[in-house]
Amino acid sequence: MSGRALAAIISAGLSKFGKLEGLYSREIFLSAAKEAFDRCPNLNPKKDIKSLFIGQMSESSEHQGHTGALIADWLGLNPTPSVRLESACASSGAALRAGIQAIMSGLVETVMVGGVEKLTHLSTSDATEYLALSSDNFLEQWHGFTFPALFALIARAHMHKYKTREEQLAAVAVKNHKNGSKNPKAHIQKEITIEQALNSRIIASPLRLFDCSLISDGASCLILTRPELAKRYTDEPVYIVGTGQASDTIGLYEREDLTSLNSIALAAREAYRMADVGPDDLDVVEVHDCFTIAEIVSYEMLGLCGKGEGGTFIESGQTEIDGKIPVNTSGGLKSKGHPVGATGTAQVYEIYLQLTGQAGKRQVEGAEIGLTQNLGGHGSTSIVHIFKRNI
Repeated sequence: MSGRALAAIISAGLSKFGKLEGLYSREIFLSAAKEAFDRCPNLNPKKDIKSLFIGQMSESSEHQGHTGALIADWLGLNPTPSVRLESACASSGAALRAGIQAIMSGLVETVMVGGVEKLTHLSTSDATEYLALSSDNFLEQWHGFTFPALFALIARAHMHKYKTREEQLAAVAVKNHKNGSKNPKAHIQKEITIEQALNSRIIASPLRLFDCSLISDGASCLILTRPELAKRYTDEPVYIVGTGQASDTIGLYEREDLTSLNSIALAAREAYRMADVGPDDLDVVEVHDCFTIAEIVSYEMLGLCGKGEGGTFIESGQTEIDGKIPVNTSGGLKSKGHPVGATGTAQVYEIYLQLTGQAGKRQVEGAEIGLTQNLGGHGSTSIVHIFKRNI
């Protein structure tokens, strides 16, 4: 399997991310799907798509369950089989893996995968409680831990052990807002300065407002097919050559080392092995920067730099669009936004644009190999995928 294409992406769609007032999740997903269908005129969705896999963290925000059937109905794709997958913020990453597995099993040739979440109609406290469902109820939630607090523990431990500084956390936010200012679908299209980041209010010390990702509405989707069929639909497919997923403890309190997110390293190891590539081969990367410290730890877990070197790595400028290994060219969760169920396939949407030369002002010249890293909770789930423009 080493280096072999597992599946091909023949189209992709993304809704606008942000506060989408007056729209339900079904309508938001329809927006993403329309882009994917319009982008691939050789696809007949009703005839060609044989299964749908839709990621969504929870149905409770809209009091609307049975999301798989709902999306198939609103896309006019009945009676195509359609299911919802849940893996916290990695829900659509899990949907992508399910789609790959369905194709590789030989049961289907072409599938749609994606994700959706509607959150901004909730109050901040209700949205925070909603998101906290992904942590341990009895030993974290009951004691007042929210995700800002849990990632603050990771940040404080990293600062203590590796002398990581607040300025280095802020540098992640500044870079990603700069990239997001070039993304017309980003929730916040505005650059910030290091001073603004460092002077923003404390959310959970040491994390400040600009260290935290956005609560957003949005949807994303991909159309996958067997690699040998891809050119039937498009002249510019993107091939999926590696996939890895790993789990870790549901509670952060059980981890031996708070400065590591081991599920990322394990998922990456599997994906690198399958793709027969290493960190030095990558041209562009999207990581799960739900908090700035998460991006710094992800650098280390993916092998982009050594353990404990994430802080100096962001300061070196190597992760800028014109750097050695651009990271979060989309603006990441920090600026593009974080509609949790949609985030995994939204990261792949960015890699699809980059590898097909459609990323506009944020294009990485000559990008051939990309990677996405999608996190569920505080690393209880991690999913990594690797993509190639040519095989």
